[in-house]
Amino acid sequence: MPRTRESEMNLFLHETRAGKKIRFEPLEPEVVRMYVCGPTVYSRAHIGNARPPVVFDVLARVLRTAFSKVRYAANITDIDDKINAAARANGEDIADYAERFAAIYREDISALKVLPPDIEPRATHHIEPILAMITQLVSSDRAYEADGHVLFDVASDPSYGMLSNRTLDEMIDGARVEIAPYKRDPKDFVLWKPSDLDLPGWESPWGRGRPGWHIECSAMIREHFGSTIDIHGGGSDLLFPHHENELAQGRGIDGADYVRYWVHNGMLTVEKDKMSKSVGNVSAIRALLADHDGETLRYALLSGHHRQSLHWDLRLIHQARRSLDSLYGAVRHAQPDFSGSSLAFADRQWAEFPETVRRHLEDDLHTPRALATMHEIAGKIRRCDDKDQQRGLRDRLLAAGWLLGILQRSPEEYFQSGA
Repeated sequence: MPRTRESEMNLFLHETRAGKKIRFEPLEPEVVRMYVCGPTVYSRAHIGNARPPVVFDVLARVLRTAFSKVRYAANITDIDDKINAAARANGEDIADYAERFAAIYREDISALKVLPPDIEPRATHHIEPILAMITQLVSSDRAYEADGHVLFDVASDPSYGMLSNRTLDEMIDGARVEIAPYKRDPKDFVLWKPSDLDLPGWESPWGRGRPGWHIECSAMIREHFGSTIDIHGGGSDLLFPHHENELAQGRGIDGADYVRYWVHNGMLTVEKDKMSKSVGNVSAIRALLADHDGETLRYALLSGHHRQSLHWDLRLIHQARRSLDSLYGAVRHAQPDFSGSSLAFADRQWAEFPETVRRHLEDDLHTPRALATMHEIAGKIRRCDDKDQQRGLRDRLLAAGWLLGILQRSPEEYFQSGA
């Protein structure tokens, strides 16, 4: 019996709910379904917003080498009170404003060598599935209508809090929970809210309104993937309340957890504080790209393990630049007139990539160790006198580069760009 491609991979991911690394096995052989929460497009994305797309881009690249069908969705949130307020303040149509910043976001992460997801769902395009899911939750007594709102009844879900490991009493502190008189309990969260005529809104059984944030992702996942997905990713700042609420909504429909593996990346920090627009310590991707090459920024983001916080400063960026100089220099050393890049290795299968790099990426996507292995290969190229061996090592280096989304230009292009 022939080996299936996934049997060559021994991937372990740190699963948030379990609190430990678990071997990845998709629900359906050869098929992987992955959904990652994307940005709310009310302003320019900052470099902290880029960490999830870069991290999960690497995971998608890895999975595609071992599984014949990987369906990767990364949403854009285009219904949000922050978008409404920002568009009004700027005197723009709300839909046009959201689309403008969605386009900027796509351009920014493309400059960081992030491949487009297979699906980019948007809440405004999924109102019918959202309404259908809310209706089901109301019918099953998991949600209730009050004062033109529809709210999820947290008390109806005894498993609520298990993902973020919080008790019910711990959940109000630090969460975006609105204390409103129409709620049965302060922890109940909005599924549908009324909309004035000058705000985005759609007709519903509960009057004209718009969806709450949490129901958007749950409904889009069900629409594109059905009742179960293999991997749900996002930043650790989304763990509570967003992902906790998503999970509760899914249980309210199917009575079971609809995500097999929850995977979260850590935050970027600046002077020990989380990088955040509310704190005011952000660096916009577009502003960074004015002074630094996108590949350099990508390398910097991958230089720390994705689950850990990463201190962001100029020293990190400059070190990433020097590291890329070294790797591209090794490729050029093997063959000065070489015009290829890691793009040539896009169709390789998992077993064809360097074993040590594979082992590190199979260990919870340990990109720092994978990068260290690439530098070891680069060192061997410089110490080797045999041209054939040098070129073999160069190909190993470029193959690893494909998995990490770097070395995608020829050395000449890289050095001439002044990256």
